Amino acid sequence: MALGFTPAIQISGANEALIKKRLISWEHIETAGIESDQLTLTLDLEGLEGLPILGGKIGLQVGYEESRLVDKGEFMVSRLTPTLFPLRLTLVATATPFSAADKTGFLERRSASHGPTVLGALFREIAERHGFSPRVAPQLALKKIDHIDQSNESDMAFLTRLAGRYQAIAKPMNKLYVLALPGQLNSLSGKALPQVKLSVTTDNRPGDRAFISATLDDTARAKNQGCRTSWWDAAAGVVRVIETGSAPFKVIGRLYQNEAEARDIGEGEVRKLLRENLKLKISCPGNPALSAEGVLLLDPSWPDFMRGHWSIKKVTASGDKYQSYRCVIDATCLDATQ
Repeated sequence: MALGFTPAIQISGANEALIKKRLISWEHIETAGIESDQLTLTLDLEGLEGLPILGGKIGLQVGYEESRLVDKGEFMVSRLTPTLFPLRLTLVATATPFSAADKTGFLERRSASHGPTVLGALFREIAERHGFSPRVAPQLALKKIDHIDQSNESDMAFLTRLAGRYQAIAKPMNKLYVLALPGQLNSLSGKALPQVKLSVTTDNRPGDRAFISATLDDTARAKNQGCRTSWWDAAAGVVRVIETGSAPFKVIGRLYQNEAEARDIGEGEVRKLLRENLKLKISCPGNPALSAEGVLLLDPSWPDFMRGHWSIKKVTASGDKYQSYRCVIDATCLDATQ
């Protein structure tokens, strides 16, 4: 999308008029993991009688006046922190759709046994029980589960652990509950995300509106390039070992129930090892198209060791009353998994 020059932010919902009038700065953090996305607003309280009672849902749209604003969703106010000298109020809101009442018992600890079944069916059963509309990635839906125990843990914790067995992500967002693999071109909300291309200007220097800085962390480069998993062959009465990827191997100590499960776990672990070989942090002009779970393409204007596709894990967008708008991107190498 074409970007403009005049950053703009639109706040809607509860206490809209007061927030617009008093807003000093804002920060929106969007993550690809199970953490809830977060919106932080800093308000000026000078000259205001008493402490305003702020609550309810807040809608956020960001972008540029010359192009368009992009809807970033709704957030529920969760915390208010007033400070003195200067007199300010920090409002924190999250995208987590839970309420303290927890009427369906989603956060209540329970014990149960599941199986034989498939991953998609089990995920849908539990998500629908709590009023969510489940979305399951096709690559995960038919993964076989012979047996799995839920032991004194909430349904939310169980689904998170279940997704982790396949290096996937289970995340509730508003009325949806999505089970997906990292690095896919679909966001966890099921909405298709565009690939965002980022270029470095020929006169890239601090102070310039288009200035970009980046840090590449190769200390995270994994020593292991493969994985060894084991399963119990009841017919032969022996433990079988499966090697996925190439040496040196990471050894998973757990004994799995069958060959398919052991292979799935090994393949998921190798994808994770390759994906996390390199980590990149970029500070760049604000772009509302940037989104966690999206794909970032660094074009030939970048050094050759940074070029290519990167999986966006976290986007921190921020701005203030002086109309600044910047994004900090945390990404991991994606080309190795393609």
